[in-house]
Amino acid sequence: MIEADYRDLVLSLKKEKNAVILAHNYQLPEVQDVADVIGDSLTLSRTAARSEADTIVFCGVHFMAETAAIICPEKQVLIPDPDAGCSLAATINANELKSWIAEHPNAVVVSYVNTTAEVKALSDYCCTSSNAVKVVNSIHPSREILFLPDMFLGSYVAQMTKRKNMYIWPGECHVHAGIKAQEINEMLKKFNNADFLVHPECGCTSATLYHMATGELQQSAHILSTEGMMKHASASAAKQFVVATETGILYRMQKDNPHKQFIPIKKDAICRYMKLINLEKIQNSLINNVHQVKIPPKTAAKARAAIERMLTIS
Repeated sequence: MIEADYRDLVLSLKKEKNAVILAHNYQLPEVQDVADVIGDSLTLSRTAARSEADTIVFCGVHFMAETAAIICPEKQVLIPDPDAGCSLAATINANELKSWIAEHPNAVVVSYVNTTAEVKALSDYCCTSSNAVKVVNSIHPSREILFLPDMFLGSYVAQMTKRKNMYIWPGECHVHAGIKAQEINEMLKKFNNADFLVHPECGCTSATLYHMATGELQQSAHILSTEGMMKHASASAAKQFVVATETGILYRMQKDNPHKQFIPIKKDAICRYMKLINLEKIQNSLINNVHQVKIPPKTAAKARAAIERMLTIS
């Protein structure tokens, strides 16, 4: 079956089954083209929460589908490929978090959404890259904070909030950790009139903040969530952008801004988990109602409280 046939069948099945397809910015172009909503974790979480669909087909990685299942227990949540995991989420589990909490019994636990449902259930707040600073600023300055699992996002938040009592878990995304300051400097020399867009989770973020503070980085530099990058690309008068995050976002950027140029810092900044889902798997998911994401009620209830606090602050 050719791609166009799969696309037509998916669109037909979606209507027949009252389903909504949510796709992360890093998904394959063919997946983005059949999605009802494309966005970052926060955008997709909000969409799931207010959707009137009976079925949510979540095209992202597993923890995102878990979040949708937690927020929408009355809906069927499907992930077309259950092997779509996350290297960052895998850096901490519930037992490791319990041990860390035992060392800091009075701390407030802030978990990035790139975590399992079990980890969220042990957390006081969830956050995304777009609202992490807001979440941390909402917590009384006297309280210790355990921030997990992304050490680059945590370092960025600590610098932005000036918190001295914030402990950061040493986790990283294998894609973003591979984006180095040296590569950025080389690209910015080559494209010296471009806007520079960087994700807070990138390994280069701390160095970028330092160079911005010292004035060594002269170009227009913007540290943004993936959705923040999308908005900036559309609003900016710049015609050229150097982008430091997973390359999947470039498809949507180019589609929304056909007269602008988007250059990846690294062409191989690709998350293999985000590329596992395709049209054939979405079709199979809709026809056979697979693979359902279900969270134990007690875990879901505890995790929901942390997610709802995040959505309220956002």
